[in-house]
Amino acid sequence: MFVDKAKIFVKGGDGGDGVVAFRREKYVPEGGPAGGDGGSGGDVIFRVDEGLRTLMDFRYQKHFKAPRGEKGRNKAQHGANAEDMIVRVPPGTVVIDDDTQEVIADLTWHGQEVVVAHGGRGGRGNMRFVTSQHTAPEIAENGEDGEERWVVLELKVMADVGLVGFPSVGKSTLLSVVSAAKPKIAAYHFTTLTPNLGVVDVGDGRSFVMADLPGLIEGAHVGVGLGHEFLRHVERTRVIVHVVDMSAADGRDPYEDFNKINEEIKLYNAKLEQRPQLLVANKMDMPESADNLELFKEQLAADGRELDIYEISALTRSGVQELLYRIAELLESIPDVPEVEEVADVEERKVFRFEKREEMDYTIRRENDTFIVESPSIERLIKRTNFSTQDGIMRFARILRNMGIDRELRSRGAVDGQTIRIADFEFEFVERE
Repeated sequence: MFVDKAKIFVKGGDGGDGVVAFRREKYVPEGGPAGGDGGSGGDVIFRVDEGLRTLMDFRYQKHFKAPRGEKGRNKAQHGANAEDMIVRVPPGTVVIDDDTQEVIADLTWHGQEVVVAHGGRGGRGNMRFVTSQHTAPEIAENGEDGEERWVVLELKVMADVGLVGFPSVGKSTLLSVVSAAKPKIAAYHFTTLTPNLGVVDVGDGRSFVMADLPGLIEGAHVGVGLGHEFLRHVERTRVIVHVVDMSAADGRDPYEDFNKINEEIKLYNAKLEQRPQLLVANKMDMPESADNLELFKEQLAADGRELDIYEISALTRSGVQELLYRIAELLESIPDVPEVEEVADVEERKVFRFEKREEMDYTIRRENDTFIVESPSIERLIKRTNFSTQDGIMRFARILRNMGIDRELRSRGAVDGQTIRIADFEFEFVERE
């Protein structure tokens, strides 16, 4: 089965906690702080593996969580950083944030990597908080939570040539006679429900990858029929081979079909209109095909369009070799660079890292007698603060005071004993003398 879209949950590993510890050694009566830092949590990294061709594995495993960092130890020993979690994906995978719909990365070449969820930083041990005024602090930080998000994976087939056309025009038959691919072929619409790929040997030392893409119908650009599942793969191909059934089977109009396909492709992505396209008149072994082709050429001329038309019969293989030579020549004139999604803030080709924002802004609002402070940075600070020690509580209060929150609360009418809520915690406001 071919699977070309999946939604999965990823979470970076949590950081290990720092510890409060002191030297307890013989002949060292007043040993200083010796609590080590916690290790950082592992990242979740997607890595391209050219041996994969589908997203099938993600049907059975949808949650990926990297290991957490080790907790710090006494004697100033730091916890070990956790190993990164490597998740293999096929080339052509686009990674999209499910909440924002932002493209995180477009993975196209073997070995390419992207960090999709950063691990949390390890908490600092009490040896990090020594000052000249406070030589024995009982302060240690908890490890930071790893990033977590839902991401959507979309696979766009990586092929040099894409066969497009209405259902049952002979695309699968053409692929089967020019390559070792064995697509399902039958005399009814939508035989091909998933892309089939085959390596085509031109016969003169040249070769290329051809994809038989699912049949298209009117309205596909808005998702009708196979819609986006079809058009997603057209974006990757370097050359479009447009196959038209010149026998006009089932009462179809070849010229009308030709225009509808091109219109759907243009409405989906205007850039595809500029993609090199070859027109293939198939089923020329049928008696009525010659007359239909003449009419087709007249309609093209009437619209002021000039296109090279390659007459073939995929069934008898007539004209197929000449078509392959032309495709190979065209590919040689086109840069071998796949179309990729635009990704913001990309600085490295191998690993893309999106920096965390350390914003120290906050908002304060009042609900009845309770003041509510909202700030992502303070919420992260709460998670990292160990409130089991007096030193930890005092450090938290000092940071809030330095941010000006005490002053702002006072200006809004906060008095002694009033409740202050930050995230899931409630504190009592104390007026300092």
